[in-house]
Amino acid sequence: MAVTLDIADLRARQTLRAGHERPASTLAPVAAPAEVVNLAAAKADGLGCHSGRATMRAAAEAAGMSETLEQLRTDYPAGPHDQPQSMCPAFGSLRVGLRMRRTATILSGSACCVYGLTFTSHFYGARRSVGYVPFNSETLVTGKLFEDIREAVFQVAKPADYDAVVVINLCVPTASGVPLRLLPKAIDGVRIIGIDVPGFGVPTHAEAKDVLAGAMLKFARTEAEQGPVQAPRTGRAERPTVALLGEMFPADPVVIGGLLEPLGLSAGPVVPTREWRELYAALDCTAVAAIHPFYTASIREFAAAGRPVVGSAPVGHDGTADWLDRIGEACAVPRATVEAAKNRLLPMIRGALAANPIRGRITLSGYEGSELLVGRLLVESGADLAYVGTACPRTPYSEADQAWLEARGVTVRYRASLEDDLGALRDARPDLAIGTTPVVQKAKALGIPALYFTNLISARPLMGVAGAGSLAKVINAALGNRGRFDAMRAFFDGVGEGHAAGIWEDVPKLRRNVASAVRAKPAPGQFEHAPIGEMA
Repeated sequence: MAVTLDIADLRARQTLRAGHERPASTLAPVAAPAEVVNLAAAKADGLGCHSGRATMRAAAEAAGMSETLEQLRTDYPAGPHDQPQSMCPAFGSLRVGLRMRRTATILSGSACCVYGLTFTSHFYGARRSVGYVPFNSETLVTGKLFEDIREAVFQVAKPADYDAVVVINLCVPTASGVPLRLLPKAIDGVRIIGIDVPGFGVPTHAEAKDVLAGAMLKFARTEAEQGPVQAPRTGRAERPTVALLGEMFPADPVVIGGLLEPLGLSAGPVVPTREWRELYAALDCTAVAAIHPFYTASIREFAAAGRPVVGSAPVGHDGTADWLDRIGEACAVPRATVEAAKNRLLPMIRGALAANPIRGRITLSGYEGSELLVGRLLVESGADLAYVGTACPRTPYSEADQAWLEARGVTVRYRASLEDDLGALRDARPDLAIGTTPVVQKAKALGIPALYFTNLISARPLMGVAGAGSLAKVINAALGNRGRFDAMRAFFDGVGEGHAAGIWEDVPKLRRNVASAVRAKPAPGQFEHAPIGEMA
């Protein structure tokens, strides 16, 4: 018999709440009703990805998805821009499911979307098949798509293979009201998690990670409230734990564990977790460290379990000192113990920062959620950081980072658009730009060295002593490339740009697109064949 984890206080809290959910294990599969979508809403002519954000949202609300969309609006607020330019948000949820052991993932959406998502997933190292339930106008409108999804779930949910099956609605099924909430909660002990992750409701793929992580935590919390649950593979921690919220470089949880050790604490699981049973261990924590501060749905579940949440992270000297103070308060660690830990750890971090200085003007932008943390580390390393832009929203758990950066003259932009990032690049004229692909492309076109944030910066340790020196080597190497860019620009000077790109015998003439000119409508029965664009 497997070792179990008994979270007594969760069950105690559960008894105080009226109308609590029944445990998944007691719920029998429910037959779907004959009609599971709002047919009038789903029959909107031409409904599809091309229909536009407002049209898709209106269709979803008409199809009975108002409550889902309102929760998404609350958890992941837009503004100052409706939606940053980023990859399909559903990639975040798909990534979380594909990284978990004994977890199957099924997508429901347009074929083109599914192709793009699976391609991107395998590009990023997924070694697992992705399920897909295709549909056409008829199956979507008649409700047959839901029946197909339900049939697929029953085929996949084999307890010998899986602990959970995740079903993800993309834009069109969500807009059409395909009700994943009517799927059975469990089949032969295999949990069924249905979520809607429409591009018109979830702003970024980073936040979509939270959509699935939060849904799983809610399910696991309900199970823990009902009785003993599985312990993690390595057994229950001997010390009180701090759960870590947000994907991070693999070495960072180890480093954080080293920082917690003098406090008599240990690092708990990282959420999103790598397997189902780790969700219980995460809920069994003493406090939660919101390393990525935008995991709103997950934070809500930890709050329901009575776990305090601490924002920011142990980055640099100041960040580590402040973080240790607040972790100590949240976990009731004696003040003297916290001060002793700081006296032991902070001089090493200060020394590492001094030994790896960064000199240069930098702009920083990205969509992972750790941009403000990287910004703090750059400033403490000596960089002249002009701008930090993040596609993620402002939350209470990032306010300390924002205040620290702005006090040092750094412009911080939440929900930053590509135009914001390019404007900062133009105004600051940095020695190095760190950003997304289009920002890097623009910077290099201007002869400014640039680094892609996701692959070259966020894929490095940031915490503690290891983080203090991790960025200097790659950033200083990039800063030293300015001469090479100047040489390349000089070499290619005169080749041409835009419509004149390339080598020409004559100077190309930019032809105006005459399609925009006001023209009289052709007579009835006649067609206009006048050439347009470059053919004019």
